[in-house]
Parts: sequence; structure tokens; C-alpha cells
Amino acid sequence: MQQLMTYLTIVIVLAIAGCDKTPPNQLERIKEQQIIKVGTLVGPSNYFQSQQGEQGFEYELSHQFAQYLGVELQIVPFFSLSELFARLDKGDLDLAASGLSYHPQRAYRFGPTYREVSQKLVYKQGRTRPRSFADIDEPIVVLNDSNHALSLEQAQYEYPSLEWQTTSLLDEEELLQGVIDEEIQFTIADSHTLALFRRYHPNISIGFSVTHSDQVAWVLRNDSDDSLYALLLPFFNTVAHDKTLYTLEEKYFGHVNEFNYVNTLSFVKATRKTLPKYRAWFEQYASPLDWRLLAALSYQESMWNPRAKSPTGVRGIMMLTQPTAKQVGVTNRLKPEQNIRGGAKYLQKLLKRIPKSIGQPDRTWFALASYNVGWGHVNDARKITKQQMGDPDSWAEVKKRLPLLIKKRYYRKTRYGYARGDVAVQYVNNIRRYYDALIWLDENGALDTKAGK
Repeated sequence: MQQLMTYLTIVIVLAIAGCDKTPPNQLERIKEQQIIKVGTLVGPSNYFQSQQGEQGFEYELSHQFAQYLGVELQIVPFFSLSELFARLDKGDLDLAASGLSYHPQRAYRFGPTYREVSQKLVYKQGRTRPRSFADIDEPIVVLNDSNHALSLEQAQYEYPSLEWQTTSLLDEEELLQGVIDEEIQFTIADSHTLALFRRYHPNISIGFSVTHSDQVAWVLRNDSDDSLYALLLPFFNTVAHDKTLYTLEEKYFGHVNEFNYVNTLSFVKATRKTLPKYRAWFEQYASPLDWRLLAALSYQESMWNPRAKSPTGVRGIMMLTQPTAKQVGVTNRLKPEQNIRGGAKYLQKLLKRIPKSIGQPDRTWFALASYNVGWGHVNDARKITKQQMGDPDSWAEVKKRLPLLIKKRYYRKTRYGYARGDVAVQYVNNIRRYYDALIWLDENGALDTKAGK
């Protein structure tokens, strides 16, 4: 009997101890499983698959946070906001990182603001520009559960006849494509998504700004568990201070801030009418580079005009100087095949000059800047960057210093002196836009292989 009582006492004590044990909080569970689950919408500004693997602003930022926590990132892609929020509500996700902006009607907890966007009412070029909701004569189509839908709800108080429809079947880019295809008359897009889309669809036009400064942040469930939320502020302070956030901004959005309708429209037309004449040579001579990068460089140089000539004497479709042409074996700069072969060889030579400490894609941007202004001047800007406590191996950092080469107080202390570094920065930005557009057009089957289509 005494043994039985002792046994029962032990069982009761263990049971009480088990009841007293509190379940792990969110951060403890993440640490225990060594995985953080982050939900995001698939798209060019958040997360996408490319030949280089997984990419996207939100993907890379989430990866940085996972490293900050010392765990692995499990990205969970979604194609609708409704599904993303439903999974977040169920607890299947630790947070949502999808370029979502704060709205007081959202029943979620928002982390620190790390960028700002605005909402734009868009339509297809050719119809009368709407300047306010009073000019909208057909339903606006927006994403279900989006801040765009919430903005329309607010606008209806002032414009009672305003009509809209929501959809979970399309994503934001598909809505924009629907406007281009005239299946949708109006939609609302965030400014960064619109900037990316207009690289290859210049006919999408802005009517007016629905909002002007929406604060973008990560989203968590609104509960009493502060364990993960408490780490967001120090994390974003860290990535802001060490320039990680700035570098990602430059990588994904730094080259699309400026939009020129006429230039972009001319480029898209040239991809149909002119590019097919020379595409085979770009493909043949670009290797190991991407032929679309070489084609983008060529368009920036000559707009694919094999007889192009500058006042300084550079000639041909890749705009080679006489000494450079001789260096790469080009005997006739007006022969497009020779010129393309020579331009490809010269770009590869420049890439080999870039220090091994510089990784991709920055190596490519440094080489492109060198094609325009010379490696000596680019290296001068790297030295200025280092003197100013910046990272000389980061294009995002060096592009801020290249324009200093037009100022005497800077260039007089450099080896190669004065240079239009500001032009070189714009030059690289243009090529990056053309390159992005060619990738999109190619992967969506919109590049013809025969001229004149």
C-alpha cells in the first residue's frame, strides 16, 4: 500500500508539473524548429524564380531576417492576398512579407516601416485621362482583401456612385495586363509594382494618385505574443544602418524610378522591328554572358543602328572607338556582326578587370559603367567611396559617388580626373531597364525572331 501511495504521489507531481509548463512562444518555437515561415505574394517586387534561383526584394530581406535569427527561411508563395491572410490567421505562417502597407482597418500587427509607396489609378494610354474618381465611368477592378479595395471603400463616401469589383483570380501584374489588353478599363496599382511593369508596357498610364505615402511593413498576427515582433525593430535598424536595405532597394527598384514614355515605347517597338535582324549575332557572341544583356547595352549605345556615329568618333551598333575596335579585332566598325562580336569581347575584357571581391550582379553593373566612362574613372569613384566609409565593392554605394567626378574638389584628387560620372549612372540604369524588359518579353514569348513583325 505504501508503494502504491508513493507511485500515485509521483504521478500527481508529474501531472502538476506538466500543467505548469507553459507552451513555447513564437520565437521559441521558431528556434526549436530552426525554421521561420514567411508568406509572400509571387511577383517581380516580392518573390520569383529566375535562372539564378529564388529572387525578389521581400525574399532577400526575409532571408536576411532568418540569418539574423540564426534559422532557415521557408518562403511560402501565394497567388492571392485572401489565401495569404487566411494562412496567417491560422498560424501556419510566422509573418507576411509582401510589400503590404499599413491601414487602420487591418486587424493585424504591423512591424516597422521600411519603405513608402503610393497607390495609382491606372488606365490604358489613348482614352481621356481621369483626374479624380468623379471621372471614372466604369468599375475599377482591384485585388480582393487589398488596401486598394479599402481605399475605394473610403472614396465612396465622397463619390457615392463609385463602382468597383474585386478578384482573387488575378494578381496585380495580371490586372495591369488586363488594362493593356482592354479587358479591364481601370485598376489601382502600388507605385513600385507599376514602375516595374512600365519597363515593357509604356502604354499603361497614371490617372491620379489615390494615396501618396503608404507605409510598407511586415505583418504578424495581432495577439499577445510579442516574442518575434520585439525583434523586428532591432533587425530593421541593423539593415538600415549597414546599408543592406539601401542595397536591396537599389538592386530591385533603383533603376526604374524614372520613366520616359516616348523612350520606352520606342524600345518596345524596336524589339519587334529591329532586334530580330541582329538577335542571332547577339546570341552567338554574348557567351558566357546573357545575350539579352548584350542587346540591352547595344540599344543604349546605338538604338540598334549599325551606322550610328557620335561626334567623338565612336561608330557602329556597339559604338566602338577606333582603338577599342583594333584591340578586339574589328576591322570595319560599320559591319554589325563584327561590331557586335567586338563589343561582346570588350565587355568581357572589362568584366575580367573587375576585382574578384565584387560579386554579381554588381560586377556586371561596374563593367557596364566602365564601358561608358572607363574603368579608371569607375575605380576613382570606388576610392572616393572607401574614403567616405562606404563599400567600394557595392554598386549601390559607388553609384552615389560617380557623379562626384564632375566636381573639381573631388576629381582633382583622383588619378584619372574629371568624368561625367552622372551620365555613367544613368547609362547603367537605362541598360538595366532594357535588360529587364528583354527578359520579360523573351520569357513571355513576346520577342519575334523575324524582323518587321
